[in-house]
Amino acid sequence: MDQIRLGRTELYVSKTAFGALPIQRISHADAVKLVRRAYESGINYFDTANAYTDSEEKLGAALHDVRHEVIISTKSGGGDKKTVQAHIEESLRRLQTDYIDLFQFHNPAQLPDPEDPDGPFAAVLEAKQKGYIRHIGITNHRLKVACAAIDSGNFETMQFPFCYLAAPQDLEIVEKCKAADMGFIAMKGLSGGLLNNAEACYAFMQEYPNVVPIWGIQREEELDQWLELTARDPHVTPEIQAVIDKDRSSAKLAADFGADMLVILTAVEKVCVNFGKPDQAEIDTMTIAEAEEFIAQGQFAPGSMLPKVEACIEYVRAFPEGKALITSLECAAAGIEGKTGTVITA
Repeated sequence: MDQIRLGRTELYVSKTAFGALPIQRISHADAVKLVRRAYESGINYFDTANAYTDSEEKLGAALHDVRHEVIISTKSGGGDKKTVQAHIEESLRRLQTDYIDLFQFHNPAQLPDPEDPDGPFAAVLEAKQKGYIRHIGITNHRLKVACAAIDSGNFETMQFPFCYLAAPQDLEIVEKCKAADMGFIAMKGLSGGLLNNAEACYAFMQEYPNVVPIWGIQREEELDQWLELTARDPHVTPEIQAVIDKDRSSAKLAADFGADMLVILTAVEKVCVNFGKPDQAEIDTMTIAEAEEFIAQGQFAPGSMLPKVEACIEYVRAFPEGKALITSLECAAAGIEGKTGTVITA
């Protein structure tokens, strides 16, 4: 499998990478089997996070005996030195390793300050000095923070949402990373499930030699799909471009008509966390960052609320001035008036 250089980290990773968030939703045995098969098929880059429940533990079980043959990145959303230190130690234990190839600050609302002795960056610098981590990156969903991270020179990689619905400013992030020799890791290559033509999504990524897409993989058939595409290596043809243009036109149409709200109807009035448990709680509003954190915690059921929330995230990301509403058909009118439902904003 082809490998590419991940910016100035000098790490060489498979162009098809394994996003390990979804394996928290399957059994330990199934996850280990899936990850091991990915490795044996040529995938050498696996991305996870401390917040992805047991994802790190499953990766560790699958890859500990081939640790020096793979690249593992993980993340912490800790806001202070003590928390990030604890997360790094926990990640090392779960992954059954004594080093992390790439540590990433997980979607911070503002950049961590390397000069703050009690801040999260202090923990990372100490861990790097001790050899616990080898490279420092950042993930984000906010253009302003992403641009500031690139300009700061403090990060070796950027993980950012990127697919063929990308806005011009998203493409600029890719080019800025290239100019800064930062590795660019693309999350949400299927736009959070909004896009269903995997071949078109794969081919689009091939247009950007410095981009490493991490595909979230949960099932054998999903792994089969990405392995088959990698072997065939399709690029953008007139037929694939037609698919891309059609989807882009739909997104542009919403903007041209001034659509400032996406409404998704479901069986419940509001989105809940801890659904079906004694401490179940309804959510009135949440930002993209908050929704992503709930997803990382496994709060939304796959095939049920999860794809609805992901669709809202992608809509608001594409149209930051708009908002998305999830509610029931019976409450739709009241929801549009702002009286009920769950609203997702940038």
